[in-house]
Amino acid sequence: MSETWDDGDPGVLRLPSGRLVRGRGLSRPLPAGPEPGFAVYLLGKEPPRVGWEARWLRWPDFRLPADDDRARAVLREAWERAAGERVEVACAGGRGRTGTALACIAVLDGVRAGEAVAYVRRHYDARAVETPWQKRYVRRFSPAG
Repeated sequence: MSETWDDGDPGVLRLPSGRLVRGRGLSRPLPAGPEPGFAVYLLGKEPPRVGWEARWLRWPDFRLPADDDRARAVLREAWERAAGERVEVACAGGRGRTGTALACIAVLDGVRAGEAVAYVRRHYDARAVETPWQKRYVRRFSPAG
């Protein structure tokens, strides 16, 4: 039995390395199928408890992470764990903050920062990364930190 997602699972983004990360909106029900092994929740307030390991990044809607250093560390952890675990990244709607985080994870995976938003829009959601400052955050995101 696989510990990662299947390509056909809803919201799953395949990174160039082959790692799979699921993005989703917490305002919708949990998709059918396996639960995440690890999750990153991008919300302005602490999320409810879940039955799997999770990290909360304080990240208000339509904004940027409250703590950039913590965001980089948590997104790196998500990328590393996606090599062998089911990793989920989610905000309320699953587009703006989730798309921004997925684009940063794509940068960690080797996608050029200037191309990461287009990559996520092409392979995850055409409306991902909603604001100009979210796009700029991704463009300035670097694997080295």
